Parts: sequence; structure tokens; C-alpha cells
Amino acid sequence: MSQDSTTVPETTRKLSGRRRREIVAVLLFSGGPIFESSIPLSVFGIDRQDAGVPRYRLLVCAGEDVPLRTTGGLELTAPYGLEALSRAGTVVVPAWRSITQPPPTAALDALRRAHEEGARIVGLCTGAFVLAAAGLLDGRPATTHWMYAPTLAKRYPSVHVDPRELFVDDGDVLTSAGTAAGIDLCLHIVRTDHGADAAGALARRLVVPPRRSGGQERYLDRSLPEEIGADPLAEVVAWALEHLHEQFDVETLAARAYMSRRTFDRRFRSLTGSAPLQWLITQRVLQAQRLLETSDYSVDEVAGRCGFRSPVALRGHFRRQLGSSPAAYRAAYRARRPQSGSADRPERAEREGRTERERADRFDRPEIGEQRTGEPSVMALRRAAMAPAHAASGAGGVLGGPPPSHGGHPGHGPHGSHPGVPGVSTGHSGGYGVNATDPGKPESDLYTPRLPGQRERPVG
Repeated sequence: MSQDSTTVPETTRKLSGRRRREIVAVLLFSGGPIFESSIPLSVFGIDRQDAGVPRYRLLVCAGEDVPLRTTGGLELTAPYGLEALSRAGTVVVPAWRSITQPPPTAALDALRRAHEEGARIVGLCTGAFVLAAAGLLDGRPATTHWMYAPTLAKRYPSVHVDPRELFVDDGDVLTSAGTAAGIDLCLHIVRTDHGADAAGALARRLVVPPRRSGGQERYLDRSLPEEIGADPLAEVVAWALEHLHEQFDVETLAARAYMSRRTFDRRFRSLTGSAPLQWLITQRVLQAQRLLETSDYSVDEVAGRCGFRSPVALRGHFRRQLGSSPAAYRAAYRARRPQSGSADRPERAEREGRTERERADRFDRPEIGEQRTGEPSVMALRRAAMAPAHAASGAGGVLGGPPPSHGGHPGHGPHGSHPGVPGVSTGHSGGYGVNATDPGKPESDLYTPRLPGQRERPVG
């Protein structure tokens, strides 16, 4: 499924007679970034047989009848059109110009036809949006750049988006994360087709590692799309990043932008591809990540300095986004990056890790008060405060409240307010509230990736 797959997929499609497995078609669109576009051209379009790399035959195809302008104002001329896709055993969509625009209908039809005839379809970075628009990712696991993963999941709810992976191999449809992860996926394709030796030889020629471990979570940062720099919202975004240690909500940001909440949400989504609430919680988690790496603050202190209302909120959001508890992350980071003059840090991190596990155990045990009297105990009320339906109220609650749970349905959990329990409200105008038209879907872009039993193929 991912870069560590070792088993054969359950099903394979038979390639139609007019297609050849050694032919790779790269589908280019105007406005596509030149780096992503050049990756499959370099991997599959250069003869490196002298280095032990089997040769592919490359067909560069224009996905639309307009000049193909790319990064820096360069204009490209593709020697083939969509008709050439009919000969390819592999079709690569290296990028799409904008996640807010629909791809051309003719290109989507050509991709569907190629897939029906057994071709392997590959989407690099935002190319996953083109595959999703063609319906090729329905019911499948997929990935894309971590910054656009929430938008992909919201716009195409039948796609099982996993923003943690560098690439996802689902047999005849493959997707990768942003930019350099496209190289990882192309090397994986070579490894699948011709073995580890061929992929290793190609990696040496490209001066890249043959196989990277880990996923995208290591690369999260404060980046936003470049176009926001010229927008009036840039000042509001800059203010938010400078005041992450304060407790404020999206209503505060909308007021600073002199916009209504609805207008602010719409403008922010159009610029960043994500909801402002989701973006702000992510920034708080990233700030916590940096403090855990560079300071000796306790986890509780880190939570306060990142604007979270409680350490419980930090732990839940941190685990959801980075896959581990704050204490475990700090311990792992310092084990990899020992620092001079900090001999006591591993012991402190280990103590915090034990405390973290003890707290988790307390939350998991049933409450005696509930069993004997039927009355909710203090700990039960705390668990109620972590209910997914109330993790962050977009209707004016301070951001950084308790997170959604990883198990169960997003709409489950106690509803209504809990007197005396901070952070629990009935607001459903944003955040993690329940969608009134479809109770099975959350209102925001925040989500928990859902992965089915996935088909895998060998990596050599």
C-alpha cells in the first residue's frame, strides 16, 4: 500500500492489446509547476541503460488545447495530445494547476478510458485531484500534499485520504505526496517493474535515496500558498502566527479582517484550501512541536504557550496530527538528536512519557461512580469534554478545545452542554459540529483518515 508494501495486490487488470507496458504517458496542463512536471520526464524519459536502468518509452501529452505555460512564465510544447494515451501502459498526471478548478472533461474521459483498458494511473501531488475528479479514487486509499489533504477529503468524501504517507500504491492507481515524494513514487514504480537493483541504479544517478522511510508528518510547517502574500488576509494570518500563545478563535480573526464569519471562512478556504479553524489548530500543534524540540517546558507548559485551553486538548490534537503523544515525540526526537549539556533530558522525557501513559490509563478505566450510582463522575465529565462533536466550537468558543476521537463515528458522543465542564458547548456553526443535512458528516475539513483493507504490490 505504502512505500513498505511487500505483498501482491488481490486483483490486477489485463492490459488491452493496443497498450504497451513500457510506454509511459505524462499528461501536462497549463499552469502546472515545472518541478513536479519534470520528475516523470526525467525518470522515464532518459535512456540510462548504461547504468543498468531498463528503458521506458515516454509520450508527453497535452491535456488541453491551450499554451502550456508553467512556472516562471515558461511555455512548453507537448509533442502528443490526448489520443496518445491510448498506447500507454502507465499514465502519469504530475500536477494540477489549482485545487479549486475542475480539470478538462476531455482529459478526465481519456483517463477513465485508460484505466478501463488496464493502464496504471499515477497522480503526483495535486495530480490526485485530477484522478479524484475522474472517479478513479472512489473507495480507494490515496494521498496528496499534506496541505491539500483536508480539501481532497472534503471534496471527494468517498476517497480514503491518508495525509501521512509519502505515496500510496493501490495496485492500478497510485498517488504521491508533494514535490519530492513524486520521485519516491516513480522509483517505486521502477522497483515494481524491474526490481530493486534497477531502482537503486536509478536512485544513484538521481543522487537520491532509493527508499525513504517515514511519512509526511515530518515535513509539516507553517507554509501557506504563495498567492496569499498579496491578499489582505495576509496581515491577519501574520497576526495569528505571532499570537499563537494567546487564546483566540476564528471570530477574532474575522473581526480583524473586517469580515463576517461566513465571508472570512469562504475567503480563507479559497486561498488556502482549508478551513480557518483547521488551519489554526494545525499551527498550534506545529508550535507545540517546535517547543517540544527546542525547550525544556513541560507538556502542560507547552499547551499553555501554544494557546490550547488544556493539556488534554494539546495531547489529542497532537496525536491526531503527528501520530504520537507530545512526551513520546520529545523522547524520540531527543534520542535522534542528542544535545550537549542536556544529560538529564532523556530521563525527564521518560518520566513525562510514564506520566502520559498513566493519564491515558486513568481515562480508559470505567468510573466507579458511574457504575454504583449512575451519576457522572468528574472523570466522566472530562471524557465528555473530549467528545468529537464538541472538540472545537466554531460559533465563538476559544480554539484549542478537546479534539475528536479516533474511533467511532464523527457524529457520535454526547450532545448539548455540560454545566461546569469548560470547552463543551452545543455550537454547530463550524468546527467539529454535526452537519444538519447529513448527520454522518462533520462540518469542517478536519477528518480522521479511513483506510480499508488495501491491496498491495511488491516493492522488489
